[in-house]
Amino acid sequence: MGAEANPLVAPLDAATRKYISGASGIANLKRLSGGASQEIWSFDAMTASAPIPLILRRAPGGFRDAGRSGTAISLETEARLIGLAGEVGVPVPPVRFVLVEEDGIGQGFVMDCVPGETLARKILRDAEFADARPKLARQCGEILARLHKVDKAKLPPLRVATGRTEVEQYFQTYKAYQYPHPVFELAFRWLRDNAPPDSTELTLVHGDFRNGNLMIGPDGVRAVLDWEISHVGDPMADLSWICINPWRFGNIDNPVGGFGSREDLFAGYEAAGGGKVDPARVKFWEVLGTLKWGVMCMGMAAAFLQGDRSVERATIGRRSSETEVDLMRLLAPRNGKQ
Repeated sequence: MGAEANPLVAPLDAATRKYISGASGIANLKRLSGGASQEIWSFDAMTASAPIPLILRRAPGGFRDAGRSGTAISLETEARLIGLAGEVGVPVPPVRFVLVEEDGIGQGFVMDCVPGETLARKILRDAEFADARPKLARQCGEILARLHKVDKAKLPPLRVATGRTEVEQYFQTYKAYQYPHPVFELAFRWLRDNAPPDSTELTLVHGDFRNGNLMIGPDGVRAVLDWEISHVGDPMADLSWICINPWRFGNIDNPVGGFGSREDLFAGYEAAGGGKVDPARVKFWEVLGTLKWGVMCMGMAAAFLQGDRSVERATIGRRSSETEVDLMRLLAPRNGKQ
């Protein structure tokens, strides 16, 4: 659809002129391919001096489906969390404005366009990022340490998730598919036996902090993206999620995002004031994260078998067997101990 025929042009043009001082309109509105659950659009705010590159993050069709998962926060809340994270030094794309009903665009917000790359294949292999790769794991630790310092008193209402509640939530989802995976059941048993105590201190947790949701440049991490499943939980969950095997994108010997070591991640976290890392808790969340991905794959397979014949669902659905291998490697005794 050409920009002249796009029904978003007129209301977004008006909103940009309303919220951004000196803006005379917009140009180059383009739908981007990224964004699995939200629409992502790029455009320029035109000013007398120079265009300002911007990103619109918008609910599909403008409005969130009431049937969506309860783990996803609203776009208005997402924008608020990005602002709070930026206040404590987390690299984020600054939010320019949050849409309201009168703007006629739907639910969403507009933020600065941060240049860089999110495609893991390029980040892990292209020469452009060769100097950045050795620094990324430590940078990720430093960023998470800052994120976990966000004052909880400033947070909007968020879901609270402890280790035990997460285990039970995914166990119920697993059972609903009625397709037994003995390795998954072993993992659920291990998780129940090793869950952190409910007294564990909880912080703001990004929830999907991983390679693919980080904007990377030759200098390193430039922005943390996709905050839609942020919640209050165990900070060790963020340190573990970036380490699970699917987010290494084939570089299995570099557990942190396929580009670094846990030692560098943990060192960056502690040096930036994130507190002492508890490896046992990180392992718990890494096992749970791996199992969660396996259950998500089961969901993809179930959707395919129920009639959604997309190649993507079939391909991801069959990957539950990969997570069984990953779980066995994680749970295998080492030196006589778990």
